[in-house]
Amino acid sequence: MSITPATIQDVRNAESIIRKHLSPTPLIRSYRLEKELGFPEDRHVWMKDYGSSPTGSFKVMGALNWMANNLERISDQPVAAHSSGNFASGISYAGMRYGKRVIIVMPESAPQVKFDLTRSFGAEIRTYDIATDHETGIRDQLTRTIAEEEHGVQASPYDDNNVIAGNGVGGLEIVDELKRQGRTVSHFLCPISGGGLMAGQSLAIADGFPEAEIIGIEPDTADDFAQSLQAGERISLEHPTGICDGLLSYNVGHHNWPVLKKYVKTALTVPDLQTRRAMKWVYDCHGMKTEPSGAISLAAVLTGKANLEGDGDIVIVISGRNVDDDQFREWISDLPE
Repeated sequence: MSITPATIQDVRNAESIIRKHLSPTPLIRSYRLEKELGFPEDRHVWMKDYGSSPTGSFKVMGALNWMANNLERISDQPVAAHSSGNFASGISYAGMRYGKRVIIVMPESAPQVKFDLTRSFGAEIRTYDIATDHETGIRDQLTRTIAEEEHGVQASPYDDNNVIAGNGVGGLEIVDELKRQGRTVSHFLCPISGGGLMAGQSLAIADGFPEAEIIGIEPDTADDFAQSLQAGERISLEHPTGICDGLLSYNVGHHNWPVLKKYVKTALTVPDLQTRRAMKWVYDCHGMKTEPSGAISLAAVLTGKANLEGDGDIVIVISGRNVDDDQFREWISDLPE
């Protein structure tokens, strides 16, 4: 399969599209984390809060860029996509902005907040049982059926250069803000699943701060990228599991892999318990509610898994905050010592 990878120019081209719809999301300095890590005064820690987007996650950037670049192909047809929830609301938001009908295939067990957000932007939702999908393949079957029977145009939540480039615009925001302040970056930590976020972010970070170590973070029970990095080729998991519902792809996308292989040299895995502790820490210390997938990179820092030796600043991606209140409270309560 011949792939033409996305480039930094694709990311720059996407920026003008994203700016028509979204303002940059905040880059927050964590004085608390700097103190906890024992950093000197001239070394800062930053958290990029994609949860403040209108859909509560980074996914809206890639969705908007995909929609803008496929308007002629879509015409008056519906857009069909599968998603654990965040791309669902992202592509629904894009459909609302561009006046396109969107049909989403989501797990019936997805958080209610993700269902509510997706419907709030006008999308239709069809559900499936994620517990048996690794055996039935029903998610992909349903999405293909919608595309075929309803003449829809299928959108990938991550395995597409337009999605990658759109997500990379957030990386440009990080680079622009830190360069404006005269900062340098030694480490960049970002969640990785199918690779749509990390591929886009790594293009921007590697261009702006070529000295930075770019580190991908995964659940230890959904470590397809770590295995792929070690093997030097894409590895598929039979049944990824865990509380990080946004990080349970079976494998890294075809379009994502060449970019990731080039720029991301380190992969770390984190158990769910440590992710829950990170969710509690950032809520207690910064008043920020995150979904598990959004807190996993912070968990890699708090647990000391990430080797942060160096002189530059640290950037940690907080990828989303779409979690039901009751479930959030349960996850951050009764944590063992």
